[in-house]
Amino acid sequence: MYTKALPVLAFFRLSAAYVIPDTSIGNRQAAACFIIGDTVLPQEVADVAAALEPVVTCDPTQTTLEGVPDVISQNIYFSANDFSQSQSSPLQFALDTFATADPLADTDLAKFQALLDVYTATEAGVRSVGGNVNGIKVPKFFLSMQVQRIQTAQGNPPVAAGQQVDHLRDKVTKNAAAEDKALLDQVVQLATVLA
Repeated sequence: MYTKALPVLAFFRLSAAYVIPDTSIGNRQAAACFIIGDTVLPQEVADVAAALEPVVTCDPTQTTLEGVPDVISQNIYFSANDFSQSQSSPLQFALDTFATADPLADTDLAKFQALLDVYTATEAGVRSVGGNVNGIKVPKFFLSMQVQRIQTAQGNPPVAAGQQVDHLRDKVTKNAAAEDKALLDQVVQLATVLA
């Protein structure tokens, strides 16, 4: 049995699949300015980082979470909206800072999308250095929920299951489970207002 396993191991080590360039960490992660580490990203995060690469820029003279450069999208800076610089909890910060207009359809979708982009890119950067993403997940998922609420109110509801408002509401409440129940109730209430 040992002698049979040895050639198989050698075959895999020499096979083309072993050295395909796009599975290497350098090709998967190096292009985006916010990916500063060499921790292998989950494929979904790597795909999102690649999609954000042409949309965001970085200010290398200023760093934010875990040394990630300040990420910018449509003149929205992560540093100007950084939950970690607030005295509030991540969920309280998100509720206060990322409130929508009334009526919901009048909210500036492009601004909320830019906010979501800088949060998503910064989270990917933190992941690339093996940093703790627990704190950033709450405002990021909250922003994602807000974007889908706005799109729904503007007549463009999400199609993908992972982008449904109820699904994103649950992502927020799961990641913010230790926060005050009154704040969690606000998230649940917001998820019911789609017009």
